[in-house]
Amino acid sequence: MFKTLRGRLITILIVALISGWQLYDKGLKLGLDLQGGMHIVLEVDDPDGTMTPEARADMIDRVVRIIRTRIDEFGVNEPLIQKVGAERIIVELAGLQGDEDRAKEIVQRNAFLEFKLVLPTTDMNNALRRIDRSIVAALGIDSIRAMGRDVAGGNDQEALQALLFGSRDTTSATDTTDAEAGDSEADAEEEESAQDESSPDDLRPFSSLLLTGDIFGTYMVAIEDVPAAEHFLSLPDVERAFPRDQMLHWAEDMEGRGARTYKYLYVLTEDPFLTGDMLNNATAGRDTQFNQSQVQFELSRAGGRRFSTFTSQHVGDYLAIVLDKEVVSAPVIRDRIGARGQIDMGSGTPLEEAADLALVLRAGALPAQIEIIEERTVGPSLGQDSIDQGKIAGLVGIILVVVVMITYYRIAGVIAVAALGVYGVLVLGGLAGIGATLTVPGIAGLIL
Repeated sequence: MFKTLRGRLITILIVALISGWQLYDKGLKLGLDLQGGMHIVLEVDDPDGTMTPEARADMIDRVVRIIRTRIDEFGVNEPLIQKVGAERIIVELAGLQGDEDRAKEIVQRNAFLEFKLVLPTTDMNNALRRIDRSIVAALGIDSIRAMGRDVAGGNDQEALQALLFGSRDTTSATDTTDAEAGDSEADAEEEESAQDESSPDDLRPFSSLLLTGDIFGTYMVAIEDVPAAEHFLSLPDVERAFPRDQMLHWAEDMEGRGARTYKYLYVLTEDPFLTGDMLNNATAGRDTQFNQSQVQFELSRAGGRRFSTFTSQHVGDYLAIVLDKEVVSAPVIRDRIGARGQIDMGSGTPLEEAADLALVLRAGALPAQIEIIEERTVGPSLGQDSIDQGKIAGLVGIILVVVVMITYYRIAGVIAVAALGVYGVLVLGGLAGIGATLTVPGIAGLIL
């Protein structure tokens, strides 16, 4: 068939028809520069500079694999995820419109899941004075007073009473009667003088922020005091002042109490008894009885055995579900739990947020913190402009090629132009058939 001219022409015609049908049926997928979307450049964050080049390369490979899994489940067609050099990752999500913030959150989110036991605050109460002293030693009296946290206490019993009964002021109550108003300036001067002469042991910068929580194993911190408390807890010496094998973790959500808003601070075991690496699956749903979003998870066989043994030994205790160092939920263990469990997200949480959490948990935790160092969003209007300009450039380029070929080569030029037309159909049909993506540089390449 290929030995005769007729056979060759028939073969070319059949292949051209197949290619034309593929182009008509499937069409061409357009790249980020043509249809709009999102371009992100990521970098592994190593603030201490402790990673070796080998460790960083391995970390980048793992991050690429996890991000690709997350983006595939996110539902973006033809995402581009590739390494650039030894430190950066490029993520291009063509056609993504309106979900840019959600995509960034999914790409960056660490989602390290831990299960810890909630402990009573007794030992932590006894350590509060030691924690305060470590903060004063680390920051200095002047710095603490500059922060407005110069709260002096009396003896330990007074401090404990203030903590238990929710008082934020450990000094005696200020009289507000008109008869004593004339002495207020003198009292203020005496108090200021007493503070100047007070020793570091009298200052309570951290414990003065705490109120006894109405949930077992918790403190409450007013929302305006949370930044100061977080700063104190971030000091290296403070963690060493905690009771043995105990840690403090913030709750994820805030709670309203009367006219004020508070955030819970949980006392938990330092080491988790189970982590998310034993998680096999996670799905989002909604509890029809309480109308709240939840994430149901399934553990591996080894994780299920460990979870079952632990919960059977701690029936009646509180179990903290910790995600990225924040307590998502702390339910009571009412019975032995096997390989299946759930994370209650609350009635105010959208189902979409629960679905994102389930997606990230299924994909796995990122091995390092990821930082977005470049972000570019191409809107659909800009993409349409590129399409229009590409069409014009393509038509002008083709017309010029045809004119030059026919003018210079005459009959041979006509044959060459026909061959180029067939070639164009074959190439475009082949691209459509394999699902390749067409970009502006690709259009330029076809014209050449």
